[in-house]
Amino acid sequence: MTKAKSRLAVALAVQLRVLHKQITEYRAAIEARFAQHPDHDLFDSLPRAGKKLAPRLLGELGDDRDRFEDGQGLQCYAGTAPVTIQSGKRRFVKLRRACNKGLRTTVHLWANLSRAECVWAAAYYDRKRLEGKSHATALRCLGQRWLKIILRMRLDRRPYDEALHLRNMVKRGSWKLALASDE
Repeated sequence: MTKAKSRLAVALAVQLRVLHKQITEYRAAIEARFAQHPDHDLFDSLPRAGKKLAPRLLGELGDDRDRFEDGQGLQCYAGTAPVTIQSGKRRFVKLRRACNKGLRTTVHLWANLSRAECVWAAAYYDRKRLEGKSHATALRCLGQRWLKIILRMRLDRRPYDEALHLRNMVKRGSWKLALASDE
């Protein structure tokens, strides 16, 4: 039994080495293509998106900048906008199932990582949690905000600028900024 199991372990290790090599080559090709893309600087500027999530975001959103007229269209496509079902006195808000699930997952992962670098994102997430939202719902709400920012970045062809975003929040008198300054 031991000889058979050790043989299986060796066979699996050989397969894993081949797979690791292929994944490494695939990642290098993605990084090279991403570096050549005209929107590289925009997506590379996103906080904590990094080498893996920035290309995924770009790939899922595609090249057509005019695809979405407004933030809501993009949010529905990404699955961060909830679906409200209402009939008579009953009203339900639930997760959007008809969406780009790859983009929804990518936005969810990135929104979670962005909290570590962006004070306003962490404050926004904390506020949603205090409102009784679950971790996943709070991240979807944060993802909605990020998608609006990405849409504006793509339309203006300008990388993400934390200082600019904070100035815009001050202009609008945003409660998120007040929360961030309290911490």
